[in-house]
Amino acid sequence: MSRLRADLLLLLAALIWGTAFVAQKAGLGGLGPLTFIGGRFAMSALLLAPLVLREAASAARLRRRDWLLAAAISAVMCAGASIQQFGLITTTVTNAGFITTLYIGFVPFVAWAILRTRIRPMVLVAVVLSLLGAWMLARHGQAADGQAAPLALGDLLILVSALMYALHIVLVSLFLRAVHRPFFLAFAQYGITALIAGSISVATEPASWTTVGAALPAMLYTGLLSGGIGYTLQIVAQRYTPATEAALIMSLESVFAAVAGALLLGERLTLPAALGCGLILSGVVMIEVIPALSRRRASTMDSPDPPIGTVPLD
Repeated sequence: MSRLRADLLLLLAALIWGTAFVAQKAGLGGLGPLTFIGGRFAMSALLLAPLVLREAASAARLRRRDWLLAAAISAVMCAGASIQQFGLITTTVTNAGFITTLYIGFVPFVAWAILRTRIRPMVLVAVVLSLLGAWMLARHGQAADGQAAPLALGDLLILVSALMYALHIVLVSLFLRAVHRPFFLAFAQYGITALIAGSISVATEPASWTTVGAALPAMLYTGLLSGGIGYTLQIVAQRYTPATEAALIMSLESVFAAVAGALLLGERLTLPAALGCGLILSGVVMIEVIPALSRRRASTMDSPDPPIGTVPLD
């Protein structure tokens, strides 16, 4: 596969993930957040089941610590996805898309806490810019009538979910460094998330066949496209695209979320919120592009990074 084709696959994944915020928002019409999460991830697990079986036929055997790490990753995925879904109740698709992008800034700090990797000074500057942008976006957000929306609890929940996704990325990198079983890991985290969220929803979120049927299209989109296909495109393409470039391309999901929110839900950005989006994207560029260009100048080698996560950990 050529680098251009791999980059286009990552761009397609970002498009799927960005527009999935609209589907997640639509799925909340009459269905509880945990019920939606349970159904969505159950579909993702079913879609990946054949790939897991094919991978297991020729892959290395999993050790006990691999199973434990996979369980921890699944729990973090469940927490992040559930918190994000609850956040979408009281925030907009545009806010959710851009605030979620902050996971790129959180990853170096999570990696430092777990792996004791060094944090570059540029990362500190980029994170400050991104957090300022997130505050401007949340404080001066948008509504369908174009008026500024007040700061919502959902914005804070989306921020917490971004931190959970950063932890998820670091743990995934640890797993794939130890054993290259990406489809198993995807299947495990989807299945466990569906089991946990679904079990809790049965006791806390009564649902009828009518509400489930109304949310089914959104559940199918997020479960099959966002979870199953989007993730598969990512891990296939990252064999040919360096992780730094891949992360930058995938961060465009925030832009696609804003466009989808405007076209499908009538959301609009106020000027301060638009400036906040610009600050978030600036932070992403500082973290991803500038170090990548520096490394490229320092080395003439052009070998792709291994697919150990969506962003570099150093």
